[in-house]
Amino acid sequence: MEDPNRPVTGYPAAAHNHNPNGYANPPQSGTAYPYAAPPPTTGSYSFQNNPYNQQNYYQDANSARRATCLRRIFAFIIGLIIILGTITFIVWLVLRPQLPEFRVDSFSVSNLTVGNNSLVSFTSEARLTARNPNKKMKLDYDRIEAEVFYKSGSLADTTIPPFHQDTKNETSIKANFAAAGSYVDKRVVDGINWDRSKNGNVGFNLRVISRVKFEAKAWRTRKRFLKVFCGDLVVGIPSNGSSGMLTSVQKQCRVGI
Repeated sequence: MEDPNRPVTGYPAAAHNHNPNGYANPPQSGTAYPYAAPPPTTGSYSFQNNPYNQQNYYQDANSARRATCLRRIFAFIIGLIIILGTITFIVWLVLRPQLPEFRVDSFSVSNLTVGNNSLVSFTSEARLTARNPNKKMKLDYDRIEAEVFYKSGSLADTTIPPFHQDTKNETSIKANFAAAGSYVDKRVVDGINWDRSKNGNVGFNLRVISRVKFEAKAWRTRKRFLKVFCGDLVVGIPSNGSSGMLTSVQKQCRVGI
C-alpha cells in the first residue's frame, strides 16, 4: 500500500477538453504571444515627435504667408496704376490739352561785324507770338531762355520774363540779343561771309526753351520743358551793309515737349 504522504511527481493532467469535435480549445484572448504588442504608430504621432518635420512645416507656412503678402502688394500696385491711368485718360478726353503755337513776327540784325579772328559782334531783336489753342486749359511759362544760331553755331542768348496765358489767348514776346566780340567757330564766320557775298541773305535759327504748366481749375500738370524751334530766319544783310530785316512776313515754329 502506497504512502499517502509521499509527494506526487510527474506531469500535470491535461485540461479537460470540452470541444465536442475533439480538437483543442483555442488559446484565450491576449495569450497568443508571450509579449504584448506595441502601441500603433500613427502618422500624427510620428509627425509630432519628429523635429525635422515640424521645422519644415513652420518654414512652409512662413513662405506661404510671405508669398500671399507679396501677391496682395503686387495686385494693389497694379490696381492703383490702372485707376490712375483711367483717371488720366478721362481727364485727357474731357480737357483735350494741346501744345501752344509759336510764330516769329519779326527778326532783325543790326551792327553785324564778322572778323577774320572768329569774333562776331551784333545786336538782334526777335518778336514772337505765343498762342494758347486750348478752350479749357491755361498755361504758365517760366524760366524762358532764347538763343540765336547760325546753322548749329550759337551766337548769343538771352532770358525772357515769365508770363501766364488764359484760354484762347495770344501773347507777344520780345527777345533782345547782343554779342560783343564773341568767339565763334571759324566755319560760322566763313558761312556768314559766304552768304553775304553770294546774295546778301543770311539764315539764322532761333530756339526757345521754357518750363510750362497746364492748368484747368483744380487740375494741374507738373511742369514740363517746352522746346520751340524757329528755323531758316532769312535776313537780308549785303556784304557792304551791317543790318537787315526778316525777308518773310511771318515764320511758323516747331513746338514739342
